[in-house]
Amino acid sequence: MNHLLSLMTFIPLLGALVILCLPRGKDELVKAVAACAAGIPLFLGYFLWKGFDRTTSAMQFVEKFDWIPMFNIQYSMAVDGISVVMVLLTALISFICIFASWEVQKGVKGYFALFLLLETGMMGVFCAMDFFLFYVFWEVMLLPMYFLIGIWGGPRKEYAAIKFFMYTLVGSVLMLVVMLVFYFNVTDPATGKHTFDLLVLKNQEARHGVLLLENVRFLCFIALFIGFAIKVPVFPFHTWLPDAHVEAPTAISVILAGILLKMGTYGLFRIGFPLLPDMANKCAVFMGVLGAINIVYGALCAMAQDDLKKMVAYSSVSHMGYCLLGMGAMTTAGFNGAMFQMFAHGLITSMLFLCVGVIYDRVHHRWISRFGGLATMVPVYTGFVTFAFFASLGLPGMSGFIAEAMCFIGAWQNGTPLYQKITVFSTLGILLGAAFHLWALQRMFLGEKNKIYTEQYHHVTEINGREIFCLVPLAILVVLAGCWPKPVLDMMNVSLSELQSFVHQYKP
Repeated sequence: MNHLLSLMTFIPLLGALVILCLPRGKDELVKAVAACAAGIPLFLGYFLWKGFDRTTSAMQFVEKFDWIPMFNIQYSMAVDGISVVMVLLTALISFICIFASWEVQKGVKGYFALFLLLETGMMGVFCAMDFFLFYVFWEVMLLPMYFLIGIWGGPRKEYAAIKFFMYTLVGSVLMLVVMLVFYFNVTDPATGKHTFDLLVLKNQEARHGVLLLENVRFLCFIALFIGFAIKVPVFPFHTWLPDAHVEAPTAISVILAGILLKMGTYGLFRIGFPLLPDMANKCAVFMGVLGAINIVYGALCAMAQDDLKKMVAYSSVSHMGYCLLGMGAMTTAGFNGAMFQMFAHGLITSMLFLCVGVIYDRVHHRWISRFGGLATMVPVYTGFVTFAFFASLGLPGMSGFIAEAMCFIGAWQNGTPLYQKITVFSTLGILLGAAFHLWALQRMFLGEKNKIYTEQYHHVTEINGREIFCLVPLAILVVLAGCWPKPVLDMMNVSLSELQSFVHQYKP
């Protein structure tokens, strides 16, 4: 299909426009249109998966034409092994989140229209191969997420939304400055014009060193790194995340953790490493250190939480640290581990936030210490939470174990004593992760019922069919990717190996 990526990107936007044209009071019709608009990209994702050539690192499903000829800006869409897995994950999670949002009662038209606009922005980021177009899609995500948190969020929703907006905007400004620096210093040899084409920027800038001043190159990489690190989020730019997660509606928390956080590490793979490979090598150890801090600090913070949702939010900070650890290793195994962790964490953390939403919808609080003995009251729900917790702590046979193991193997293969020490320190995250997951599981579901707060949740009902429908596909993929990761690794390995070889050429 010649325009497969454009269809996957803009059909949700078309669905949003249709929703806005529907009359008031047609909430069920609005939800049905939203489900169709999110379901079509998932259906088209099958053709993307089926038609993707796993033996080449070349761009595939390419769409390219002049968009703003005056400035040589192009509408350029394509995928390779670095992006195709994230496109498929975005289609799946977005579709699931439509059904996770089925109980939304306030401003239904606005909610689902903004959600579909958000999906268009996310899809576009993973498909855009023009820096300017990438930046446009990156900014498109910002506004719907701001309103989805600020209008449909919890008691401190305005604070959380503004904090998210300001942090992300700082990153966007830094990215914009770097984008303009490259544009005015690099020309396309085919046309002699300045360009935003990411492939041309990679070839011309990296191989010919157009930005001659080393200090300028270093500042550009640091600016890009901070811009993307805010999104990951990397310590110390992580403080917006717990607030945003706690206040956001369940489905928006799922999107935030399952997709948006991955855009930071994806941006480094797509832009930071290819455009400034020499600076990436110089900052590799620094990335590894930050990754180790994320892993251990995030796990310690998660252990200290009594709010279940905040615990899961800090666990995301910890798990994204594995991505940085693998990326900083600058090895093929490290790159594959980081990318696989992005995919695995997207599945697992989506399950976790959906499970949090299930219990919150019934008792309207998330305090771990107020629960107790829930396993006898809601055994099916207990089974899903237990599964998600064990997947998150890295139980063998589940995708999280494969991802973390690959990150550690890749990091150790770096070969330098310092990076190996960083890797050993990072293994504390495994112990701490098991500790806070099992402790929360014990306090909430095992033992006797909490006598003080029993009356607050004596009416808890079992997980329903819609909620099971949202969780089962994710659980199946977690097990499949954990027992048979080859299909996912085959899609990404060739592109990541090519990127690692390219970056390795500029190792000092």
